[in-house]
Amino acid sequence: MNTSAATPIKTAIIWARTSSSGALETRQSTTRQVEDLQDFASRNRFKVEKVFEEHISGRTKYEHREVLSSAIDYAKENHINTILTTELSRIGRSDDVLFIVRECKEAGINIYFQKENLNIFQPDGKPNPFLNIFISCLSFAASSELEAIQSRLRSGREKYVREGGRLGKPKGSGVKTKDMLSTEYRSVIRNLKSGQSVRNTAKITGVSQSTVQRVKKTFGI
Repeated sequence: MNTSAATPIKTAIIWARTSSSGALETRQSTTRQVEDLQDFASRNRFKVEKVFEEHISGRTKYEHREVLSSAIDYAKENHINTILTTELSRIGRSDDVLFIVRECKEAGINIYFQKENLNIFQPDGKPNPFLNIFISCLSFAASSELEAIQSRLRSGREKYVREGGRLGKPKGSGVKTKDMLSTEYRSVIRNLKSGQSVRNTAKITGVSQSTVQRVKKTFGI
């Protein structure tokens, strides 16, 4: 994907994801992704128009990925040439990757996956014929790995029960009191009481909308 000095600068956005926003190492991980992609953009004459960072599990369905959806919408609305991301797995599950690849391909937006060194479009502008095959292979490998993990877990649970073990949490161990919730979600409660919507509160605090809704209902805000 290296370009000559005569090649005009192309527009791009950077999209990075980590599983959550709670730990310092997670935030640093997002920073490393962005820095790596900015370095790549500089070396390959991309003008980065905007950076999108998402802190959410890769298992989350695409329809619930607000930041990723916003990134793709921004690219469409602003005629961005390319979305730069570090690797296929950052997009999410393989079926979502295929869907997003198709959506961007139809809109004429390229996605560059740095780790795999793959593009939706080849230098001549034609769709990359190997990308969908590569994603499908990854999907098969991930599915096989998941089945193996589930089989091992099932076997371990059965052995544990045979030896007299009991599954599940002790009664009441997972119940949080109202005082515990008020401490844990202090910032959520404060934003809701200030008049913020559930959606805005979730964005500001980094808590899921469903949790914000539950807190709102619990405290009658």
